[in-house]
Amino acid sequence: MGLAKAQNVRVPREADLCGLAPALLSGALDCLRTAITVYDRDEILIYANQHFDYLFRALPPRADLIGLSYGEIVRLEAASGEIAPQALAGGFDAFVARRRRQFASGDYSPFDLPLADGRIVEIKSRRTPEGGWIALWSDVTGARQAFGRLEDAIALSADAFAFFDKSDRLVVCNKDYAVLHGASVEALRGKDFSELLRGAVRRGRIKTDGDAEDWIQRRLDLHRAPAGAMTLEMANGAAYLVRDRHTRDGHVSVLTDVTDGRRVEAALAETKAALASSQERATYLADLTRRLDAAANSADTTKKTLLRTMSHELKTPLNAIIGFSDLLNQMAERLGVAQVREYASLIHAGGHNLLKLINHILDLTKVVAGKYETRPVRIDAGGALWVACDACAERVRAKNLVVDAAACPVGLIVEADEAAFDQMIGHLLDNAVAFAPDGGRIALSARKAGGRVQLSVSDNGPGVAAEDLARILEPFEQVGRSTTDHAHGAGLGLTLVKAFAELHGGSLKIESEPGQGFTATIELPAAL
Repeated sequence: MGLAKAQNVRVPREADLCGLAPALLSGALDCLRTAITVYDRDEILIYANQHFDYLFRALPPRADLIGLSYGEIVRLEAASGEIAPQALAGGFDAFVARRRRQFASGDYSPFDLPLADGRIVEIKSRRTPEGGWIALWSDVTGARQAFGRLEDAIALSADAFAFFDKSDRLVVCNKDYAVLHGASVEALRGKDFSELLRGAVRRGRIKTDGDAEDWIQRRLDLHRAPAGAMTLEMANGAAYLVRDRHTRDGHVSVLTDVTDGRRVEAALAETKAALASSQERATYLADLTRRLDAAANSADTTKKTLLRTMSHELKTPLNAIIGFSDLLNQMAERLGVAQVREYASLIHAGGHNLLKLINHILDLTKVVAGKYETRPVRIDAGGALWVACDACAERVRAKNLVVDAAACPVGLIVEADEAAFDQMIGHLLDNAVAFAPDGGRIALSARKAGGRVQLSVSDNGPGVAAEDLARILEPFEQVGRSTTDHAHGAGLGLTLVKAFAELHGGSLKIESEPGQGFTATIELPAAL
């Protein structure tokens, strides 16, 4: 049974939604993690949900903003210091005019608003049937930063790189790809692949050796195939190996200069320099690990266990980083581009595992020291479980698991720090997916008990013996798997869940028996 069937979702009819009481509808809108504002035909604010206060913390409360015009609210944003200085570089009046233009007929494109604290808020607007406007405000900082890192990464690539969306329109490319088409990156963005190809042929940048239309059709057929490669000859005499691959949400084209070995040599030189720096950091961490091992020899049994696990979790990715960097140093002249990319990917994975472990340790240290700062917001607990299911859907499919979230009703509201809450749910789902057998079952539930909300995640995996239940809540403790099973992490997940739950005035309860699966339940105070 698929995930959608197991969840048994009832789709509400339009009539059901229209019949909602205003208070219930307002409460539901306040649970959203997107700010909603509604303006009348004169651009006067007539409604704002609770998340608007969370996004703009220096503005007066939303109740005090009702009745102000959109232009007045924009001026308040700037006056309160909410807006990043670079957004106001063109002048205050020009900034206000640009913001108001988004309400003009036909100009509905999203607007990115940089804030002074480094966040980026995306604003989307639409007309209402009454002639007013609805504006949606979403914190897209993470998405924009991830896209920026992608742009930085491909800018450093030794190859010409381009990514096209499902509609075959260019989303991102590096400068080398743009140069091949004789244009800038900004000029190419949003163009259809066929349009770019025909333009390059028409301007004589590509040699077609015969009928141009036949060559264009062969290139289009290759581009639309799941995977393929061909040699592309440019009018200036350069030759490129073109490799196309379909992805889950688009299409990637990579063009490698094969005219001579210059690009390969440059890529190896850059990789060696980067790996030299990485190896210095790896040597320091390896030395730190050795000193931790030495200190563990004089500690009691509990400390020895903790440090031994720490040593393993640090050494495993460090050995990968050092080993593959040594291979690159020793065999640089004999390695091809594909091998260099593979080794660099493995080095990157090792570094990512180290960073994840260190972040978990830092979070746990802050909670224990009482220095973890929380920013409570209203969260729909049942809805959050559904969202978490979507985040791990790929791993669920890979193990052919059935996830039953039918017992997760919406409307159970808790007040919690959003990042900590997401970590709690994420760790419990990670554990369930990791230990459920292939073809197994995971059950999620959300319920209210008195003034508390209980969230449970269960799996039908091997379970844990009663005498080990308390021990697995300690840092770096792992039960039911060997300490060399790196795929299951460092044994910090349940420890962090317990610490975050208690930080919010709640608790973590675990129940299990060997062969009977495992159930973890978070209990948090319900929002007033």
